Amino acid sequence: MDPQEKKVALRSLQYGLQILTSIDGEELAAAGVNWLSQASFEPPLVMISVKSDNDSHAVIKRSGVLAINVLAEDQLEIAKAFFRTTVVDGATLNGYRYEPAPETGCPLIVEAPYWFEARVTDTIERGDHTVFVAEVVGAGVRDESRTPLLLRATGMNYGG
Repeated sequence: MDPQEKKVALRSLQYGLQILTSIDGEELAAAGVNWLSQASFEPPLVMISVKSDNDSHAVIKRSGVLAINVLAEDQLEIAKAFFRTTVVDGATLNGYRYEPAPETGCPLIVEAPYWFEARVTDTIERGDHTVFVAEVVGAGVRDESRTPLLLRATGMNYGG
């Protein structure tokens, strides 16, 4: 296999760019993520791949809960704030106000137009990422008119 062609082919897959959050007791975690997909209608399942050495990975493994904050196409600066270590300061996470999700308590970024929270049902640990399969237990829409942020539109790549 040609490594460059593999990279280009895998990077042709389309993904959104979201903020993943989790909570374990008083510990909060957050990260920018893009390897995410719905996996079932009934029950409503999602699957998300999280790098094994990411702080959020450890929190999700311990707590079994996560939330996804879907950003709008003009919110790249918010996404970039979550490509670093999680900093909690009062009611802000990496400088952005959050509130607890109703079912899991995971942080929900108030500026995100869409969100959902989920409980992990299955874990697949292989390679340098872990795939968490999770059942959606809550969801919300703050502004249905907003178009979700796509990774490809940012000029950034993750994959290959």
